[in-house]
Amino acid sequence: MSTLRLAAKNLLRNRFRTSLTVLGGAIAVLAFVLLRTILSAWEVGVEYAAKDRIATRHKVSFVLTLPRHYIDVIRQTPGVQAAAWSNWIGSKDPRYPDLFFAAFAVDPDSFFEVAPELQVRAEAKRALKENRKAAIVGDALAARLNYKVGDRVTLVSSIYPGDWEHEIVGIYTVERGAFDRSSFILNWHYYNDAMPPERRDEIGWVWSRVDDPSKGAAIGLAIDNAFEEKDVQTLTMSERAMNMSFMGMFAAIFDAINVVSIVILGIMMLILGNTIAMGVRERTHEYAVLRAIGFSPRTIAWLIVAEALAVGLAGGALGLAVAYPFVNKGVGLWLEENMGSYFPFFRIAGATALAAALLSLGLAAAASAIPAYRASRLSVIDALRRVE
Repeated sequence: MSTLRLAAKNLLRNRFRTSLTVLGGAIAVLAFVLLRTILSAWEVGVEYAAKDRIATRHKVSFVLTLPRHYIDVIRQTPGVQAAAWSNWIGSKDPRYPDLFFAAFAVDPDSFFEVAPELQVRAEAKRALKENRKAAIVGDALAARLNYKVGDRVTLVSSIYPGDWEHEIVGIYTVERGAFDRSSFILNWHYYNDAMPPERRDEIGWVWSRVDDPSKGAAIGLAIDNAFEEKDVQTLTMSERAMNMSFMGMFAAIFDAINVVSIVILGIMMLILGNTIAMGVRERTHEYAVLRAIGFSPRTIAWLIVAEALAVGLAGGALGLAVAYPFVNKGVGLWLEENMGSYFPFFRIAGATALAAALLSLGLAAAASAIPAYRASRLSVIDALRRVE
């Protein structure tokens, strides 16, 4: 009988315990994959950040605004191909008070020049320019709330008080995973015209496309230097840097998730180690007999390691088999539809799945190391005399 067949028979001797161990390993793998996917999904905005796009905001904080006329200076800066501004509206549909989605009031004449990854029909772009109440909605949000072109919706805003009536003129899709698919794109002039004089012509931030991505830092510095002596100063950075600065606010949460994922792997190893150690202890006499009839210590050790690898492989395979539909088709779709501003693309990355599979095998081998070593060092006579 081969070593692998003998290992398989040993595992099936106590099927209930083996099944529980495999199930525990699968749950650990599922939790690990989910946590690592949260981290990778959050970082997708950095991964897919446009190389030729820079962002200009108030030097002090995201929440402070800039004068609208700053856009003219930015557009005249050498190296800037196009620039557009946008404001965070903070809107909700009162019919769905618990549903969060992003809403941006944008310059309809230039926004799509700096955001080419948004795919929308030309008629919708034209309608956004001509109709101040026009709205373009992300496909994920439209599917969730059954929005259709021609629908009229009323939004309420915490930043711009009042009821704001809109007509949906288009539905956008996203060419790559960096932009939220659950947002409203609105006409900035509609909101600006309704503001009191002291709040008019304020913009949140400016997105600019540059002709040479390698000169993005220098162009950003030139923009900031143009406003150095102004009352309101700016801070310009690449889109990647801006996304990373936003992520930095949640660094403690990311660190905690990372630690928890490692702890889960440690628990998985302890579960495997306990099961393997119990099995080795129960079969001490059998290992002694195998030694007595000619099996080498190395063969005994490999027999135990093979059992552990089989359990680890089964647990990893089961965990991944459950993780893909649970994460990609369940949790992922819900997060994209309800928290698209934070998780625009929530899918298991290939690297995460590979890491989970390799770690399942690696931790199984590590968990079996001590029991395998002790079994290989058994004294045949002492083991045969042992009374349980």
